[in-house]
This record gives sequence, structure tokens and C-alpha cells, in this order.
Amino acid sequence: MQVYCVGGAVRDELLGRAVKDHDYVVVGATPEQMTALGYRPVGKDFPVFLHPKTQEEYALARTERKTAKGYKGFQVYAAPEVTLEQDLARRDLTINAIARDSEGALIDPYRGVDDLRARILRHVGPAFVEDPVRILRLARFAARFADFTVAAETQALMREMVENGEVDALIPERVWQELAKGLMEARPSRMFEVLRQCGALKKILPEVDRLFGVPQPPLYHPEVDTGVHVMLVVDYAAAQNFDLPVRFAALMHDLGKGTTPAEMLPRHIGHEQRGVGLVKDVCKRLRVPNDCRDVAVITANFHGKAYRALEMRPDTVVQLLHDTDALRQPQRFEAFLQACESDVRGRPGFETRAFPEADYLRRALAAAQAIDAGAIAGQFDQAEKIRDAVFRARVDAVAQMPANS
Repeated sequence: MQVYCVGGAVRDELLGRAVKDHDYVVVGATPEQMTALGYRPVGKDFPVFLHPKTQEEYALARTERKTAKGYKGFQVYAAPEVTLEQDLARRDLTINAIARDSEGALIDPYRGVDDLRARILRHVGPAFVEDPVRILRLARFAARFADFTVAAETQALMREMVENGEVDALIPERVWQELAKGLMEARPSRMFEVLRQCGALKKILPEVDRLFGVPQPPLYHPEVDTGVHVMLVVDYAAAQNFDLPVRFAALMHDLGKGTTPAEMLPRHIGHEQRGVGLVKDVCKRLRVPNDCRDVAVITANFHGKAYRALEMRPDTVVQLLHDTDALRQPQRFEAFLQACESDVRGRPGFETRAFPEADYLRRALAAAQAIDAGAIAGQFDQAEKIRDAVFRARVDAVAQMPANS
């Protein structure tokens, strides 16, 4: 029985990055032997055990054989005779197929160390084409390691997978899981760049893919291209360390521009309303969690109004607070404002542009929240009159705010 540290822990250690979790491969053991040593079995599809003290994962060396389309279409074989090299061969990228033995020596049959030095994302072998999730994983690693490039032969394999329909077999939950992880990396735009280059973005997120090449007025958008703009917006949100709902809203906020009639270009009148339905379609298709969906929907619908907040009448401002449900969900409203900030500053030369409208809306929300709706309700006996009176009180409170905080 031999134990090897494998995968991300070895890779990140070699890159000088912080190591969060360790994974181990056990060669030459049976499940019965692992259990006898006190390891607790937790694997459903293949033998994985938790160490009795550290609770770290130890998996028996295994091979995989493709039996059907999709990422679950594999037959797994785990036995004492499976070698470390055979186990490493089933992994996705060479940089993830490096092992370290108990003495600290590296085992690197697929030259992952060379690819780490050269900053290259390269598939281990031809079996890469058998699992469509590997396209998403590679794209996610591109977002994490922004200075790595994708090997030409790996690009060709990914295009082949897309053309052969492997990507069509991906289940929504797994697509969302990988997209969410990629959005939380340092440079999310790299994930979408890689997916677009191999044709997978058109399959997974056609609503985003069609934004590339769509022009915008250069006065407000020096980058002109809508797809480029959205990538800048997502990267700004990442640079500010905003939460996942904000980053997803940044990705979704301009979907309506992909459906602007050609005769209207480069203007996009009404793109906000057109985008709402598209955002809802994406969220339903990928089964996006409610918190991400809700921020994305209100951002798509109301980001244009947020930018005009200083020009609005107090009643229009209060109506915006009501429409976004800001009084009941102030944290979600803050996420909306962060997504709007990312939109404003996700443009070349606009990165440090002032955005006083956000602070004004925050103060307006605080003024509206300060109104005692319960006290007002006690003065009326009809729900409609109560609503009108509370609304007017909030409008008055916003109107009386000082011009500057």
C-alpha cells in the first residue's frame, strides 16, 4: 500500500500558492483494507475514504472507461493492481496529474511540471474528449491562472467535443457549478474567452455569445463591442471582490442588447426590458440559485434608471426603491448597486469614474426606511389609503434629503 498526494495541492505548492485541501491516491489497497485501518468510506461512484484523524480524502487508484455520453457515462475500475500512472492518466490536465510520494519526490509522467513552468493548460491524453465537464474545468482554470495559455492541440480537442455534441450532454446543475466557480476566480473573462474560442459558449450561454460584435455608442462605450464590455464589467466585479450574485448580474445585465434590431444600432433603446426575459430564461435553464437570479433580474431591468437617479423626481426614486423591493431586501439592493457600479466602470478609461448616483440611492433608501409605516397605518382604515400615505411620506423624506451627504 502506497500513498501519494495528488492534484491541486501539488500543483499549487509548485506555483507558490496557498494550499487549501490535500487529496491522496492509494495504490495497492482494497476497500476492506482501508476500512480495517479506520478509514471511513464516503464515495458513491468509486472508492473514496476519509482519514480517521485528518478527515482528508483518500481515493483508491482507479481507471475509467467511457460507456455513454455525458460526464456520468463512465465505468470505474478500482483494484490493487491499478498503478499510479494509470490513475494519473485519467485526469484532465497535465498540471493536475502530478503526484508527490511520502518522501517528497515528484512523480510526473505527463510532464505537468514543464507545463507549469511554461504556463500552459494541456490535456493529459486523448481520453480528455470523453468528459464534457473538462471543457468547463479548463476554462475555469484559465480564469484562475490568467497568464496561462491553452495548448493548440487541447483547443482542437475541445472544438471536436463541441462539434460531436458532447457539450449537449452536460446537465444544468454541473454547468452552473463550474460557471459559478469560474465567476469567483480572479479573471472570469478568461473563462468565457476559452469557451467562446472552442464554440462551447454558443451552446452553453448563447445569450452571452451573441453579444460579441454588437456595437454600442463609442461616446459612452470606448470599447464599442458589447461582449467586450460585459467581460470588462465581470472582471471589474471580480477585482472589487464582489459576491457571486453581483458577478452573475454583471454577466447578465446587457443580454437585451443582443436582440436590438439592426436598424437601431448602435443605440439600444429598451434593452433593459428585453433583457429581463432572457435573464429569466438563462436562470431557468441552468437552475441558477434564487439569490443570483433575483439580483440579475433587477439589474437587467433597472440599471438604466439607477444611472439617472440624480435627475429623477423624488417620487420616481421611491418608486424605484419599491420596484426593486429595496425596503424589504436592502442587502439585495446593495448588490444591485454594486452590479451597476461594475457596469459604469467596466469601460476603458472609466475605471475610476465617480458614481454619485449609487450613494444618492443609498441615502434615499435610508430616508425611506426611517419612515414609521406603522404609525401612519394607524391613521387610516383602508389598505389603499395606507399605501398612498406611506408612499407620500417616503417621497417627502427623499425630497428633504440634503443635496450631498
